Amino acid sequence: MAANNDLTKSPYKKEVLGLTQALELARCTADPKYFIKNFCYIQHPIKVRLPFDLYKFQEDLIDVYHGYRNSIAMMPRQVGKSTCAGAYLLWYAMFVADSTILIAAHKYSGAQEIMSRIRYMYESCPDHIRAGTTAYNRGSIEFDNGSRIISQATTEKTGRGMAISLLYCDELSFVAPRIAEEFWTSISPTLSTGGKCLITSTPNQDNDQFAKLWRGAAKTFDEYGNEQSVGVNGFKSFKSHWRDHPDRDDAWATEERNKIGEERFRREMELEFISFDETLIDSIFLSQMHLGIDPFKKTGQIRWYAPLNKNKTYSVSLDPSIGTGGDFAAIQVISLPDLVQVAEWQHNKTAIPEQIKLLKSICDTIKEDTNGDSEIYWSVENNTIGEAALTTIREMGEENIPGTFLNEPRKAKIAAGKIIRRGFHTNNSNKVAACSKLKQWIEKDKLKINSKNLVRELKTFVAAGPGYKAKPGETDDLVMALVINIRMIEVISRYDDDTYDYVRESFDDSCQAPMPIGFL
Repeated sequence: MAANNDLTKSPYKKEVLGLTQALELARCTADPKYFIKNFCYIQHPIKVRLPFDLYKFQEDLIDVYHGYRNSIAMMPRQVGKSTCAGAYLLWYAMFVADSTILIAAHKYSGAQEIMSRIRYMYESCPDHIRAGTTAYNRGSIEFDNGSRIISQATTEKTGRGMAISLLYCDELSFVAPRIAEEFWTSISPTLSTGGKCLITSTPNQDNDQFAKLWRGAAKTFDEYGNEQSVGVNGFKSFKSHWRDHPDRDDAWATEERNKIGEERFRREMELEFISFDETLIDSIFLSQMHLGIDPFKKTGQIRWYAPLNKNKTYSVSLDPSIGTGGDFAAIQVISLPDLVQVAEWQHNKTAIPEQIKLLKSICDTIKEDTNGDSEIYWSVENNTIGEAALTTIREMGEENIPGTFLNEPRKAKIAAGKIIRRGFHTNNSNKVAACSKLKQWIEKDKLKINSKNLVRELKTFVAAGPGYKAKPGETDDLVMALVINIRMIEVISRYDDDTYDYVRESFDDSCQAPMPIGFL
């Protein structure tokens, strides 16, 4: 709509300013903090309309925004971080001509809320300070100096094709990780031409895009040990604590802990990277879990994390996929009885016959590197597409794959020692049971996870109805291959005393009686 109402200033309006007004305008032009403290008003939930009297930590935040091209701020909830950013964006739009400012919030409603605060502050400014507007909408404002502010939800395409002068990312850690990564990949070339970037967020996962940028900003020493003012990625980091807010003390913290719980308080106020979602693995444990290691060798796409040992037993599991670019197929290799992740493989464009060849290749490597002195058990999930994997195994000849093809015993056939179908069939019941064991083994430090990719999947493997699965936009194929391996290990432990002794704490009383091992 045209900006010609009383809430806005008409564009291209000529004015004669008095000396005081001219000095005020000059000071606002030079100092965003002077503009904010003297001419910005905010809506307080109780006190209603108040001048924006910046706290000390908020002044420091504005200094970082203004003094550095790229900045990233990690701050607690409800300390005015979005309001501070909105005030600075308004100043930037009105006093830096021909600027395109993009607000990218994790939700559309969040973007609209920031724009609402910006409009309120703009409408509170006197005419001798504010710029005229040529367009004034819920999602955007255009000024007569050629600048504009646009608000959008963060998606893979947000900001693509725009010549951005200033990008503000609000609550980046709560954008779905893969969307955040694609958004950042898309927007980075635009910023590399000289654009300014401000990021603020409360932490969430420790491997999302916000966490990666934060860690890069925190690394302020160069290769010679000299400290720099910005991190290795060019970002200046800023961190505030809940104690920085003058209205918060120990009594407030105790009350807040009781209201929201220790986990959320540590994430939202103590700024620890703890996932917000109900993850399979305890979120506090995940926040303290190591991020994984780099493989010590690769054979093709197979990543090896630990050397092979002839004194160990190896469990190799395949979660197959159709191999046309959709779901990933994945293989996990675990050594027994110490439960160490030895190797893994993952790909979504490998046909099923090649997936079986890769499984065979892994078993061949184990046999060769241990001189044939180690026990090898291998298996596949036989659901749906798994039937094609079983067909390939039959055609290849399972006797040509080193080790024992492990199969899931069926209760109805236990007495006769028969197997209904080769491999392992997954349903919600046995998946939940295996997930429970996985949770116990990881949280009790019995299962050592080495893969960075697997750690990442565990951090997005969340409760969904009666079970668990990947968050929308994420994958869980490495986890599901591990779940199959957990079920294999349970069967192996019935006849391997060392493995049984190591993992017996996770078995229910109902599982204590030995069951026939299933193999052909």
